[in-house]
Amino acid sequence: MKDYIQERAVEIAYYIIEHQATVRQTAKQFGVSKSTIHKDVTERLLQINPALANQARKVLDMNKSERHIRGGMATREKYLHSRHDEGQCVHSESMV
Repeated sequence: MKDYIQERAVEIAYYIIEHQATVRQTAKQFGVSKSTIHKDVTERLLQINPALANQARKVLDMNKSERHIRGGMATREKYLHSRHDEGQCVHSESMV
């Protein structure tokens, strides 16, 4: 494995752990695909530093288990803003 790939895998793991980042956030930060992030953390990093790989994996697993909640919140915000923009304020204060 080339040195720059090993360095990237380690940097990615530290970034994920430090920022509790999702795969998408990490991919955007490093300018690589989500697949590359997964491969770096699950395969390459295991060969380089198994303890670090396990820490990063815990964060990714936590994010994966919470993603349906974040998705629901994003959808809720989207519709709250779209109704508000149309003049249909949905907040309880405006219903009084």
